[in-house]
Amino acid sequence: MHNRWHPDLEPAVRIVAGEEVRLECEDGLAGQLTRESTHADAGRLDLGLGHPLAGPVYVEGAEPGDVLEVEFVSYEPADFGVTAVIPGFGFLSDFFPEPYVVKWEIHGGLARSAELPGVAVPEETFAGVVGVAPSHELLAAMRAREEEIARTGGPVAEPLPESAVPPEAAAGLRTIPPRETGGNIDIRQLVAGSRLLLPVTVPGALLSVGDLHFAQGDGEVCGTAIEVAGAVTVRVGLHEQPVWRPRYPAYETPARPQRRSFATTGIPVAAAMDLTVAARAALIEMIDYLEATRGFERETAYALCSAVADLRISEAVDVPYPLVSALLPLDVFDQGGPGQSRSGTA
Repeated sequence: MHNRWHPDLEPAVRIVAGEEVRLECEDGLAGQLTRESTHADAGRLDLGLGHPLAGPVYVEGAEPGDVLEVEFVSYEPADFGVTAVIPGFGFLSDFFPEPYVVKWEIHGGLARSAELPGVAVPEETFAGVVGVAPSHELLAAMRAREEEIARTGGPVAEPLPESAVPPEAAAGLRTIPPRETGGNIDIRQLVAGSRLLLPVTVPGALLSVGDLHFAQGDGEVCGTAIEVAGAVTVRVGLHEQPVWRPRYPAYETPARPQRRSFATTGIPVAAAMDLTVAARAALIEMIDYLEATRGFERETAYALCSAVADLRISEAVDVPYPLVSALLPLDVFDQGGPGQSRSGTA
């Protein structure tokens, strides 16, 4: 396991293109929250330990300029997961300043929580973090770019070198953001059957995977999904010096049927053309809806949105107001069980 991106990490395994490898992963919070954890524990996390990754995997023949293809063959999630509201983190961190933990028991392809009675979330396991190592030159450029963001007051994760695993990777990059070579991309479509394309910048590519999510909504709005440990089997392919090389990760999804959903919308009536304001408004509307019609605490409604609700840009051109939708799949609610809609809607 390692929790920093660095081109000098020793490979854990070597494979050839076309070969499969099974990677066992800790959860994205490094096992710091358990069945015995309290809400307060979510406020005492060492975030520098986040995203312990399995790997690196050295792919024979991969060279800078190539594109690595990662096919996700299968996932094996553990039987326990958590969704944490972490102070200072999340899309609505100003609305939810206190720590909170939703604990999920996973059986038969469904996740259930005592904090969310009447809810059963179906499995859509995927890897939140997938990436290849940056070259020394790219690592330096990424660090300089993010130091400049921090210098001008922008939000950047602190380096926290004391939490680096292994210690010799302390000079590497934190895994919290996505970058050109992948990383914490949190693309929930990367379920079994999907394929991810990553630009190679070092010999062997040095692929790493981790941060498995049993389920997540588009946006992962509270900052965590249903975080689980488990295993993932991937098959790697190699495109040598292709005619098109993505600047950022690109992916292909398997065919998926649409789920029946209920949606709220957000319109930035006081902030013309601001998609962030629209998205926050749609999400707050959904939390209000869940509190009013399902009787959930606001913190649990927020966590449920992070686990299953999708933020979608419905339109971005109808000046002066774009519109963002928050879609909540209705199959997560047990028919007739606790938490059934008070109003009969949805």
